[in-house]
Amino acid sequence: QVNVVESGGGLAEPGGSLSLSCVVSGNEFPIYKMGWYRQAPGNQRSLVGTITTGGNTDYGDDVQGRFTISRDNAKVTAYLQMNSLKPEDTAVYHCAARDAGYNEFRYWGQGTQVTVSS
Repeated sequence: QVNVVESGGGLAEPGGSLSLSCVVSGNEFPIYKMGWYRQAPGNQRSLVGTITTGGNTDYGDDVQGRFTISRDNAKVTAYLQMNSLKPEDTAVYHCAARDAGYNEFRYWGQGTQVTVSS
């Protein structure tokens, strides 16, 4: 059974920073791509960003230039550094992962709350 566990998050003031981590375990095949998505109440889930084993990244328009994704392949861990936070960044952030044999994310974490408020 593959487990995806997020950590970090919490409360930050507008303009502040937070970081999240995501660890994948129990996978039989190497994890090719990891990603972060977020969902605020009443909204659909939206892309924050993704990163491949080779370090190629892709970001959602709303976070481009403010958020940075990185990963440690040996630890099967992805990180999300969030800077210049805005109230509209408030959401539950979910980590996702997939191996190379699939086109969509197969494994999802339960999510961690990020709240940006003064």
